[in-house]
Amino acid sequence: MARRGLVLLFAAALLVGVTAAQAVELLPDAPNTYQVKTGDTLWSIAGRFLRDPWRWRDVWRSNSDVGNPDLIYPGDVLRLTMVDGRPRISVDRSGASDAGYQGGMRVVKLHPRVRVSSLKDAVPTIPIAYIGPFLTQPYVAESDQVKRAPYVVGFPDEGIVAGIGDTVYVRRIDRAAPDRFQILRPGDALRDPKTNEVLGYEATFVANAALERVGDPAKLRVLRAEREVAIGDRVIPAALEETLSNFYPRPGPAGLRGQILSVLNGVSQVGQYDVVVINLGTREKLESGHIFEIYQGGNKEQDLVRRGGYNWNWKEETPLSGAFWFGNDWTTRRWRANEPDANTPLPPTTDMRRTRSTFIHPFERSGVLMVFRTFERVSFAIILDATRPMRINDKIAPPPA
Repeated sequence: MARRGLVLLFAAALLVGVTAAQAVELLPDAPNTYQVKTGDTLWSIAGRFLRDPWRWRDVWRSNSDVGNPDLIYPGDVLRLTMVDGRPRISVDRSGASDAGYQGGMRVVKLHPRVRVSSLKDAVPTIPIAYIGPFLTQPYVAESDQVKRAPYVVGFPDEGIVAGIGDTVYVRRIDRAAPDRFQILRPGDALRDPKTNEVLGYEATFVANAALERVGDPAKLRVLRAEREVAIGDRVIPAALEETLSNFYPRPGPAGLRGQILSVLNGVSQVGQYDVVVINLGTREKLESGHIFEIYQGGNKEQDLVRRGGYNWNWKEETPLSGAFWFGNDWTTRRWRANEPDANTPLPPTTDMRRTRSTFIHPFERSGVLMVFRTFERVSFAIILDATRPMRINDKIAPPPA
């Protein structure tokens, strides 16, 4: 199938030299050669050579002397060279060699090899298994229409849930076509963190089902399930199975800023290969393959020293000092007379003002994500790199082109 047969195919137009103003930066410990292994991806291989793996196209040089020159297969040896001061990576397909000496000179005998490989054996861009299920599910609706879709109302055997092979009653389906459906569980509204605009409604994928009988209720049989089907789950026509296209990682539109809205595995922290929803979509010209860096910071935090939380010395702070009662983040602005009326004068009191006891936490890069499915106002993205745990509402921005 096309899903299992995803291959990494670099277009000829991408095989030019470095065109970006910013030079490609190699890792300090980049190897001179690397043999491709089963399970490798383009992203993981590029991460062995480059600081920015998405810049692979700037250094890749194919071997035009063999068929499918732009494909990389397990067993291939990648060789790093420098051409005019610029790094180049190419496949060394010359085969095995024997080294020896003859007449005082070193002689290398090459043994060409012949290999027949199907396209599905080629190294993919990213780990496809992590995003395959999300190409057609879960579902993001532009309105709350999912809540108005037909829903599971009961089960023939009076059970409370259903699994693979079980049948369910749905209210209602009047037509025999289409006969394939997705069962979804409506989720919360996805809101923009800044404007509070509703960007869409997330629905969790529950199961695939086939129509057995129309009516009110109609009868469906569960074909595949990731969760148990429950009463109230919504039923919509199944989306067409999408053929996986090649992903060409590249920086997102310059100047675009966004945030992570949710993570689709039901946790609050985000790690490598998790799938997340971001608050950017096709209206911001987003496309599959766009890369964004993830940043944490920008939040206001307490300065514990000024608040008196650290190094508070009883020998220095006595009940006679204001800091003893108010803390180090307060200061005396002036003395004032507090006289509510002339007959009941009160002693002078202090006008205390809080000093700046907070600071803005600097932004720190925490990972990289790649968009792989877009909607109008939100998109799905996979976390490709994670240098520290990430969270919902973390900021994203495109890397330098």
